Amino acid sequence: MEKRELVIIGAGPAGLTAAIYGRRAGLDVLLLEKGVPGGQINMTEEIENWPGVKHATGSELGVMFREHAEKFNTEFRDCNVEAIEVKDGVKVVRTDKGDVEGEAIIIATGAYFRKLGCKGEDEHIGAGVSYCAVCDGAFFEDLEIAVVGGGNTAVEEAVYLTTFASKVYIIHRRDEFRADRAAVERALSNPKIQPVWNTVLEEIAGEGMVEKLVLKNVKTGEISDLPVSGVFMFVGQAPHDEFCKGLLGCTKGGWIQTNEDMETSIEGIYAAGDIRDKNLRQVVTASADGAIAAMSASSYINEQVHLRSTLFEPDQVNAFFYSSVDQGQVALSNIAEEMKKEKGLNIVLIDGYRNAKMTEKLGIKVMPVLVELRKGSIIRMTEVKGEADLQKLDS
Repeated sequence: MEKRELVIIGAGPAGLTAAIYGRRAGLDVLLLEKGVPGGQINMTEEIENWPGVKHATGSELGVMFREHAEKFNTEFRDCNVEAIEVKDGVKVVRTDKGDVEGEAIIIATGAYFRKLGCKGEDEHIGAGVSYCAVCDGAFFEDLEIAVVGGGNTAVEEAVYLTTFASKVYIIHRRDEFRADRAAVERALSNPKIQPVWNTVLEEIAGEGMVEKLVLKNVKTGEISDLPVSGVFMFVGQAPHDEFCKGLLGCTKGGWIQTNEDMETSIEGIYAAGDIRDKNLRQVVTASADGAIAAMSASSYINEQVHLRSTLFEPDQVNAFFYSSVDQGQVALSNIAEEMKKEKGLNIVLIDGYRNAKMTEKLGIKVMPVLVELRKGSIIRMTEVKGEADLQKLDS
């Protein structure tokens, strides 16, 4: 089976940033991608909040990310990831182009726009119903269309769609948008945009193509028809977690839970970007996640490689585990180090505080402690209470 140090799944801002940081840290990086680089940012026509770039299209920014990762010789592979399997600490990514074992894995597959679930939606996908303004906006030149939603994406994409459409209705269930003030002001000042407040979409109707929307006012209950040629849905997101569903700790909505180091519930697996449980899903936050995940993975990989070579591969090992935040234990570790140098003592010193995962894995609950291993298996643990216990190793 192919083995790699760091396997990154997803080529959006989080995955590409992780690749850049992983390669700069000297890791062997394999990035598994599907489709064009940049991920969901390719669906955005205008990006004005990426620091240092006053204006760019999503696709332009995606290409820049990809080229930056290529500069550091990231290996890319176009494939479908089918599953992640973990057994006895071994992590395997199963794809339609073969299996890959990763010392560490970063999941950065992002999210997708949800369907509204109203009558007629599925029947008209590709026939007037769309979830991508950049992909389909040009099909509605000089036509009246609608956008459903009230967040940043809905409001920003509605403004973009006025480039093509003669009129854009924004249908929102509340009486004000949830988007940023700047985005709202831009939308409401556009003469082609008309908000439809306190309203939900009940049905999408039309013979073949979309011809009208059936709307319901949530305050009055009034039902009305809105003649349009298309409708764009921006009513929330869901994680792209099909290949890892049920594997990791998640919220009710399926968003992967991590700590501030992007660590998931499984050691050596990290999540970054929009697939992670977080409050703000933007390009800049996805990239930040990717950088953190890559550096966390680098530390983990270096720790695993070092500990494996020092603890588990030799036939016999005596290891002294101590905590670097306890002065008494540090003093004992210094004594052990001197004994190792002066008397050729066969002992490996392990900072159990910094290598907490390994300490936990070995079942060490009290430090300082001497651990004897043979061919990777623990034979004996002896608590060290003072220098006399260390001297016994020399006898």
